[in-house]
Amino acid sequence: MHMALTTSSTNQAVLDAQLELWHTSLAYIKSMALKCALDLRIADAIHSHGGAATLPQIFTKITLHPSKIPCLRRLLRVLTTTGVFSAQQHLDGGGEQVVYGLTPASQLLVGPSNLSPMTSAMLHSVTVSPFLGLSAWFQRELPAPSLFEMEHGHTPWDFTPQNPEAGGLSNESMVSDSSFIMNIVVKECGDIFKGVTSLVVDVAGGLGGAAQAIATAFPHVACSVLDLPHVVSNAPASTNVKYIAGDMFESVPPANSVFLKWILHDWSDDECVKILKNCKKAIPPRHAGGKVIILDMVVGAGLPNQKHKETQVLFDLFMMSINGTERDEQEWEKIIFDAGFSDYKITPVLGVRSIIEVYP
Repeated sequence: MHMALTTSSTNQAVLDAQLELWHTSLAYIKSMALKCALDLRIADAIHSHGGAATLPQIFTKITLHPSKIPCLRRLLRVLTTTGVFSAQQHLDGGGEQVVYGLTPASQLLVGPSNLSPMTSAMLHSVTVSPFLGLSAWFQRELPAPSLFEMEHGHTPWDFTPQNPEAGGLSNESMVSDSSFIMNIVVKECGDIFKGVTSLVVDVAGGLGGAAQAIATAFPHVACSVLDLPHVVSNAPASTNVKYIAGDMFESVPPANSVFLKWILHDWSDDECVKILKNCKKAIPPRHAGGKVIILDMVVGAGLPNQKHKETQVLFDLFMMSINGTERDEQEWEKIIFDAGFSDYKITPVLGVRSIIEVYP
């Protein structure tokens, strides 16, 4: 029996509108399905079978109650429909079987330098739960505590030292992101470090992932990481990167060039101006090669497609939960000039992020 498609155009428009509401309302299910796949290590299970695995093969590699196998099939149906995994029908002796594979997205969740820690940190209950109070937060006068603080009673910076699991995941996520993005920075924008002869200071560089990548790619450049004492005390032993305990709000060590990777989006305009002024004091004039290199998002820069634009504005709201912000070019220009710099150049070649070179 064939279904007759005779819905009038008016009713179809209303149904399309309802679809739009449902699609957006249920978007969190996509996130939670991805979180579940990370927790169960489904991508690793498929990877361990050479990148293609049937449901029984996946089951042998993950911790799952056997009664939940039909539910696993439904979870995988969501994850294949949303593009996290692929699915192909294969005929074998016992009939048809679905073979699940890794897509370019899930390839990033396996292997030595994968993005699982960063993805897990974004989907952790500590990160997600504050958003249930977003409307209540909007009803409070600024400067209110951040959404994160309203939920957890602490700022993220005070929360992570007291919560080893969240702190560990946060550090791992920064390291995984650094090794991922810096690999591309070195290939796509290596020129930004070519003129740098003496020293790059990676400000608030955590465990030094970005500095390690720069030092490895450009052995002639001496690299240092500036971060708070409790972060530096956990830094790995390194022959090519020096760790300096300090506070970027007080001073930045003298350097030929200062590198700020994904730092300024954590802070207000006033705080950013303070950090940038300290960077300016640390570097020589422009004619002597002094510059600040910022790796951050410039909302509206980069590819003009919908997914790109949507991810940037979603990330801005994500940052708003800790009183951070993603800035457009005008907002960047304001803090750069307020800090006393004379010029800047934006290179949007890092997906949703950009390189901003700032000159004294």
